[in-house]
Amino acid sequence: MDSLPEAFLNQLANDYDLSPEQGAAFVRRFSSNKQDLDIANSLNISSGAFRTRMTGVYRKFNFCAKGPGKFYKLRDFLTKKYQNDYLHSTDNTVATNKDIDALVQEVREKIKPSIQECCGKMRVLDMEQAIGLNDIYTDVNILEKITGRRRLKISELLQDFDPEKEDFIRCGLGKVKGRITGLDAVNRHSKLMVLGKPGAGKTTFLKYLAIQCAFGNFYSNKIPFFVTLKRFSEIDKKPTLLDFISQEFAKDSVTPIQLSNVLKQGRMLILLDGLDEVKEEDSEWVLGQIKDFSAQHRTNQFLLTCRIAAHEYTFEQFVEVEIADFDDQQIEAFAKKWFCQEALDLPNRFIQQLEANQSIKELATNPLLLTLLCLEFEDSGDFPHSRAELYDRAIQTLLRKWDSKRGIIRNEIYKKLSVGHKEGLLSKIAWTTFERKDYFFKQRDIERYIRDYIRNLCKDPTELDSLQVDSETILKSMEAQHGLLVERARGIYSFSHLTFQEYFTAKKIVESPASQAFNQLEKLSNYVNEKRWSEVFLLTIALLSDASDLLLLMKTKIDQLVASDQVIQQFLFWANQKALLVKTAYKPAKVRSFYFMLDNGFLMNKDFISNSPSSFITIYKSIDIIAQKGFGFDKNYKNLEDIEHDLVYDYELSQIYLTGLAHVSIFTMFKEQAEAVDFSKIYESDHFQKLRRSLLSAIVCAERTSLELEIKSSLQRLKAQLPKLNDNEKDKKTYQEWWCINGQDWINQVRAIITKYRNLGHDWQFTLPQIDLLSQYFSANALLVNCLKSDCYLSLEVRQEIENTLLLPKVEIENLSNN
Repeated sequence: MDSLPEAFLNQLANDYDLSPEQGAAFVRRFSSNKQDLDIANSLNISSGAFRTRMTGVYRKFNFCAKGPGKFYKLRDFLTKKYQNDYLHSTDNTVATNKDIDALVQEVREKIKPSIQECCGKMRVLDMEQAIGLNDIYTDVNILEKITGRRRLKISELLQDFDPEKEDFIRCGLGKVKGRITGLDAVNRHSKLMVLGKPGAGKTTFLKYLAIQCAFGNFYSNKIPFFVTLKRFSEIDKKPTLLDFISQEFAKDSVTPIQLSNVLKQGRMLILLDGLDEVKEEDSEWVLGQIKDFSAQHRTNQFLLTCRIAAHEYTFEQFVEVEIADFDDQQIEAFAKKWFCQEALDLPNRFIQQLEANQSIKELATNPLLLTLLCLEFEDSGDFPHSRAELYDRAIQTLLRKWDSKRGIIRNEIYKKLSVGHKEGLLSKIAWTTFERKDYFFKQRDIERYIRDYIRNLCKDPTELDSLQVDSETILKSMEAQHGLLVERARGIYSFSHLTFQEYFTAKKIVESPASQAFNQLEKLSNYVNEKRWSEVFLLTIALLSDASDLLLLMKTKIDQLVASDQVIQQFLFWANQKALLVKTAYKPAKVRSFYFMLDNGFLMNKDFISNSPSSFITIYKSIDIIAQKGFGFDKNYKNLEDIEHDLVYDYELSQIYLTGLAHVSIFTMFKEQAEAVDFSKIYESDHFQKLRRSLLSAIVCAERTSLELEIKSSLQRLKAQLPKLNDNEKDKKTYQEWWCINGQDWINQVRAIITKYRNLGHDWQFTLPQIDLLSQYFSANALLVNCLKSDCYLSLEVRQEIENTLLLPKVEIENLSNN
C-alpha cells in the first residue's frame, strides 16, 4: 500500500503526541505518493524544514536509524497497523460514531439550561437589570498578530497620525490591520488563547460561543463547558479540572462515563475565562491544571482568555490572538441593538452625536466604555454637557469599578498607591509626553517617569522598599488592570485613547500646587494657536473652579498673534467698520466674524489649489465656510427678516464670486490634464452639480434682493454671458472652453462690482505666511468662543470683556480699555 488514509494518520499523530507541524508533515508524507520537495512546497516550507520535521516524527515512532531506511520501516509499520487494527475495527467505529453523536446530543440537551443560566444574560456597570446576551452581542474581530509584539518604530506608528491636521481621525490611534472574525479564529485553531485589553469583550465572546454551541448554532457536534477560572481557583478542596467539570456536569445528570466518552472522542468545547483574574497565590496551580488537562484531552477544542498585559506565561499548544477594538460598523451594530426598545430615532441620534464628538467616539471603540456611553445617553438622549465629567466616569470605570463590580481583588505591585496617586501618576505621564508631542513613547522613558513619581511620594528613603519600586512591573500592572496605557509595539507605549492623554494633561494643569497654578495656566495659554491643544483647553476650562484667569490669558495670547502685523490689523479694522454699518440683531462679534470669513473667501486663488482632479471637491466644500465657521451665524440665512438684509445680500454676492472662481480653477486644471481626465464623470458628479446650482442660485438671489440698480443690471448682464449646459457632448465642451477662456475676466468683473458697491473683496495682498497666521488667529478665537459656551464658571465682567473685544484690531481694544 503506497498511501494511507488521512483519518488513520491523524489518529496516530495524536496517539504519538506529534506537534501540529510534525503532524502536518507526517500526514502529507504518508497519505500521498509525492516527493519530499513537492510536499514541502504544499506546506509552504523549505525542504530543509520538512526534513527537520520528519526527523522529529521518526524519533516519536522510535525509528532513528540514519539513511532512507527509516522511511520504509515506518511505512511498513504504519501499513501493518492499518491492516491489523484500523480496517478490522471499521464496522465498530461506525457504530461507535453513531453512538457518540447521539450521546453528544443527549448531553447537550441536559446542560442547555445551565449554559443558558450561566451565559445567557449580561449585566455590567450601572445597568438596572440584566439583558439577554444574544440581544446585545456584537460580532468581535480578532487580530492574529499581537499588537504589542510588532517590531515597529515610533516613526512608523506616527504615519497618518497628526492631530494638527483638519482631517485627523482620532480613532486611528494605534489602528491595526489584518482582522478576521472571532468565529473564523475559533474554526482555524483547536487551542486558542484570546488576549485583550480590559473591557474588550473577552468574557462576552466566550459566553456567546457557549450559548451558540449549546443550542446547535455553532459546533453542533460538540458540548460546551464554560468556567470562570476565578471561581474554579477559589474552591477549597482544589479539585482537578477534570473533577471540577465532572462535578458541574453531575448537577445536570451527566455521568462520569458519559463525560469520559465525549472527552475521548474530542467532542468538548472547553471555555476557560479570565486567567488574569486568578489570585497570585493560586495562579501556578491553575496554570498546571490547564496545561495537564489540555495535554491529556488534546483532541478537544480549548479557548482561554486573559488580559493582554497580564500574560506572562506560555502555553505551547495554544495559538495566541488579540481581540480588536470595535470599528464603526461594530459600534453602530451595538448601538442599534442596545436602543432597539427605545424611540426609533434614538440609535441614529446616538451615532450622529458620536460623529459630532470624535473625542467621545474614540472611547466607543472599547465595548465596556461603549456600554457606559449608551447608559449615559439612555437617560437624557444626549451625552453629559461636560465632557470632562464623562471622561472622569470612564476612567473611574477602568480604575476601580470594573474589577470591584465583579468582586475581583488583584495583587497590585503598586497596591499602596491610592486611586488619587494612580491618577496623579497618569497625569504626570500625560503632561510630560503631550507637551513634547509624544503620542507614542519608549518603555524606558515611561519607566523613568514612574520611578521619579514614586520617589517623590516617599517621606523617607525606607518607604521606597514598601512601595516596591519596580517600574517595569508597575507599568505592566497598570496596563493589565485598567488599560489606560497600552503597548503598541515592542517597547513602545501610548495612552489607550488620545482622549485620556488629553484629559490627564488637563488634570495635571488644574491640580498644580497653588504657587504654580497661574504659571501653569500661562504656560498652557502659549499653545492657544495649536490645534492639537484644543481639547486640553476645553477640558481644563471645565475642570477649573473659576476659568476667568485662563480665558483672559487666552484672549491676550490670541490678540498678540497678529498685533504687530499692520496689514492684518488693517483687515481687522475694515471688518469692524463694515460690521458697524450693518443693521442686525446679532452681537457685533458675530457680525465681525461673518465679514472676517466672507472676505477671506476672496483670498482663494487658483495658484493655491493643488493640481489634482479631485481638488474641486475641496473647492466646493470651502464655499459654505462662512456659515460653518462663523460664530453662530444662522445657516438658514434666506429666512432672515429684512433687518438682516445686508448680511444675506453680501453673502449671496460673495457666493457668485467664489463659485465662479471654482469653475475657472476646475476647468483650467482639467484642461491641463485633459488626457488623464474623464470629463463625463466630472459633469455627472454630485459635487459639480451642486457647485453649478450654487452659482445660478446665488445670482438669482442677489438679483432679487438687490437695492442698487447698477448692481442688478450688472448681474443681469453677467448672467446672460454664462454658457448653457446640456447633456450633449458639444455643450459640455463649449461650457468647459468658455470658462477656460472667459472665466477669469468674468469673475474679475464680479469682484469689481462687489468691491465698488459693497466694500467687499478687497485685494489685501496677504502673503502665504499671513494667510496661515489669519487661519491660526481665527481658529484660536473659535476655540475661545467654544470655551465661553462650555459648562464653565467665569465672572460676568470677564465674559463681557472678552465678547466685546473678539476680532477687534489692537487700536480698538486699547480704546475700549481706556474708556
